[in-house]
Amino acid sequence: MSYFTIAGVQMHALHHGDNTETMRHRIDLLMSRFPQVQMVMFSELVVTGSSTHHAEPLPNEKENKFCEIAREHGIWLIPGSMFERVEDKIYNTASVINPEGHVVCRYRKMFPFRPYEKGVAAGTEFCVFDIPNVGRFGLSICYDMWFPETTRALAAMGAEVILHPTMTDTIDRDIELSIARTNAAINQCFLFDFNGAGAMGNGRSIVAGPSGDVIHQSGIGDEVVPIEVDLTRVRRERERGLRGLGQPLKSFRDREVDFPLYRHPESSTPYLDSLGPLEKPVRSDPAGS
Repeated sequence: MSYFTIAGVQMHALHHGDNTETMRHRIDLLMSRFPQVQMVMFSELVVTGSSTHHAEPLPNEKENKFCEIAREHGIWLIPGSMFERVEDKIYNTASVINPEGHVVCRYRKMFPFRPYEKGVAAGTEFCVFDIPNVGRFGLSICYDMWFPETTRALAAMGAEVILHPTMTDTIDRDIELSIARTNAAINQCFLFDFNGAGAMGNGRSIVAGPSGDVIHQSGIGDEVVPIEVDLTRVRRERERGLRGLGQPLKSFRDREVDFPLYRHPESSTPYLDSLGPLEKPVRSDPAGS
């Protein structure tokens, strides 16, 4: 089976507080209206909001509740992400729950939105998982997408669909839409980039196809987006080329160029080192001094 139906949920939620019951209600309504849906995904940090004060160890009561919901409806469920406390560290973590209600993997965001996402540690492990008789899926979170290496790594691990919860309430959302389409095209995959609404994001979620085409782009309000994807399209375009033309994954595999920048995080990068510290900009001096 190559057809699979994924519903992304773009919704208003509390910026600080427990949104699990609202999410349950949305899933119940969604599955009543669109019973063909096989996977439901939400936006970044929608579970308890964007404050690290709500960080908890995993597993916890909220994740267990989502496991019950997934089992009740027989769906794959990615309930956005939540802050996870591990000893003295906090991660931005997304859980992947299967239709039996089991957590099959958890992904910790590799690139916290520094310097704004303060006090959040970076994850170090990629996340791909297989849905039997369907295909391989990959997971990344928000700012990860700005680093093409993250999506390329997932594609190189065989991911045919990238699930990308986001919480963007800033003026760069238009740029993210371009990045989403570009990542889908250069990795020849489906990309589901779902943002929050209201206090939890300015909407405009996007689903892009393996040619970088826009399958759907949301507005700024609440929206449920069920999309049926055909993974044979990914496989054929990876085999024969985007629109019968470029085959970027094969070209990357067969490259003759070396990338010294990627050899080791401590490799010498004089120009990058000259850019100064990673910190919030400060108010400019009107005198220009």
